[in-house]
Amino acid sequence: MSEAQQATAGDEIGHLAASARDSLTDDMVTRLSATVADGLDLLDRVNRSGIDGALPAITQLVENGDLERLLGIARLVGAVEDSLSDDIVNRLAAIVTGLAAIVDKLTRNEGFLRLVDLLGREEVQDTLVDILAAASSAKSEAAGLAPARGGFGGMWQLATNADTQEALRFMVLMSKRLKQRD
Repeated sequence: MSEAQQATAGDEIGHLAASARDSLTDDMVTRLSATVADGLDLLDRVNRSGIDGALPAITQLVENGDLERLLGIARLVGAVEDSLSDDIVNRLAAIVTGLAAIVDKLTRNEGFLRLVDLLGREEVQDTLVDILAAASSAKSEAAGLAPARGGFGGMWQLATNADTQEALRFMVLMSKRLKQRD
């Protein structure tokens, strides 16, 4: 660059600096210095907080999409929190208290604990399913039958029916097993 070009460039830079100085008001300088001071304070607090150790974990959360999920959960919790009135909270507390009392009573009962153990067995679960299915089927079938005639003839017909005899035999066996448990 020639000396004339350097002088022109220097003059332009000088004019630019003078224009910038003239356009800055005291209020602008005050706000700019406050912004710089706040930025430096924030940077100092970030450096002292040890956030640099958390940055790899935060980066991984962002890359996996987990951070977005966490924000969604936080928004959901906030919405639930905002929607809960004192009345709803009181009713929920009453329900939870009642449930806790029921659970306490049930867990102190030996019979209930034996029942829970019994219900844990697969053959018991299968039997209960069979009983419920049979009861439902019998209810539907009985609804379609004509009313019983009654009388001695109806009793005789019922007594001579092989299904009735099988049902009575089953009930006798079940009664025997119940008596054995006493």
